[in-house]
Amino acid sequence: MSEFLGIDTSNYTTSAAVYDSGKNMIYQAKKLLPVREGERGLRQSDAVFHHTKQLPEMIEKLFAESCCGIPEAVGVSIRPRNVEGSYMPCFLCGEGFARSLAAVNRLPVYTTSHQVGHILAALYSVDRLDLVNERFIAFHVSGGTTDCLISEPHGTEVIRLTEAGTSLDLKAGQAVDRVGVMLGLRFPCGAELEELAKAADKSFPVKPVLRDGNCSLSGIENKCRALFDKGESRENIAKFCLDSVGAAIEAMAKAAIDKYGELPVIFAGGVMSDSLIRDMIISRFPQAGFAQPQFSCDNAAGVAIYSYLKQVGEK
Repeated sequence: MSEFLGIDTSNYTTSAAVYDSGKNMIYQAKKLLPVREGERGLRQSDAVFHHTKQLPEMIEKLFAESCCGIPEAVGVSIRPRNVEGSYMPCFLCGEGFARSLAAVNRLPVYTTSHQVGHILAALYSVDRLDLVNERFIAFHVSGGTTDCLISEPHGTEVIRLTEAGTSLDLKAGQAVDRVGVMLGLRFPCGAELEELAKAADKSFPVKPVLRDGNCSLSGIENKCRALFDKGESRENIAKFCLDSVGAAIEAMAKAAIDKYGELPVIFAGGVMSDSLIRDMIISRFPQAGFAQPQFSCDNAAGVAIYSYLKQVGEK
């Protein structure tokens, strides 16, 4: 048996995955939480309800399609980040299921953060799981985080993440979703905003705001609103939004490399699945690694891999 189960119940996706270490294969099932049209998110009570309803469906789908048996270990994300005070009730849904399954089948259960899961999924996606044994720069850019992190190997945690930079106000995914909803798109807005931006017929100058490696993104929403009020096209507003986010992340990456040296750089998180932002950053940092879309948006693949790495480390 070489299969490891991972569970992630973050906002806004219910995710389950199995990592087959013998084949180095990931099998996954995931489903977005439903958000009413025109709204920009969910209350935690609603997220808990939908995860409770959707998680059994994802487990049934995963095991029906992957033909996996009882896993060797179970991994689960129980918090957004591995820092003090990081907590969201929605993670209790996955934790409760993982602990119950592990108890019934007498399996080890390993807990980590949603953020660590994202970064391990990105490493798997670019075939660089070996980097868990090295120091590297990791970006986690989503609706809840815009973090530049220094990752270092750590026995009890597999990797330890230290913040090198973050957003001082609005997160990148929040900027994307707020502008998208303003333009009449459905939340979460990333994919539709990208398609709009691809049809833009002009660009606007962008200037990232950076302080000691930390970015400020609140001005993006305000400038997009001003363009909207002046009658600028939805396509051009979408492009300005994504160009602005991309420029901020590029500036954070440069600041981190200037401070910590030419370390490998890995990009994870839903915002980094945007091809326009990815192409902008690759033009500046051609050696950077980007998770494939199925491993950049919320998923449980990295959590499954975490349980494998923990199990191997304890043997």
